[in-house]
Amino acid sequence: MSKIKEILQKKGPHFNVVDPLTKVLDALTIMKTENLSYVVVKQDEQFLGIMSERDYAQKIKLEGRKSDLAIVKDIMTHDLPVVSYEEDLKRCMVLMNVYKTRYLPVFDDLVFMGVLTMNDLMREVMNEETATKK
Repeated sequence: MSKIKEILQKKGPHFNVVDPLTKVLDALTIMKTENLSYVVVKQDEQFLGIMSERDYAQKIKLEGRKSDLAIVKDIMTHDLPVVSYEEDLKRCMVLMNVYKTRYLPVFDDLVFMGVLTMNDLMREVMNEETATKK
């Protein structure tokens, strides 16, 4: 199976990074523009967490809060399991299943490299299955 490093290289650079004090509505606008279901929350190049559509639905919509008043740091997820840049996909699938998450922050030593999503994993598995059938 592929390594995460290869998958992230295929994805290219990410432009879905926000400061923790960003208004939730502004973060949602970035998510829509980038066609992604999450934004990366960083401050001074330090990874703090992610804000996902799920965070928005559960912590803003269902609680009747206003997305133009709330800030990202109040609803973001910050306790996700992390994986190494060189990790294999099977371990990532196990972590996503055990922690019931769709996102895994990826680090190379202490440097944040990107986010591996459930969609990334599914796409890679399907590509590998197609390649082995040929």
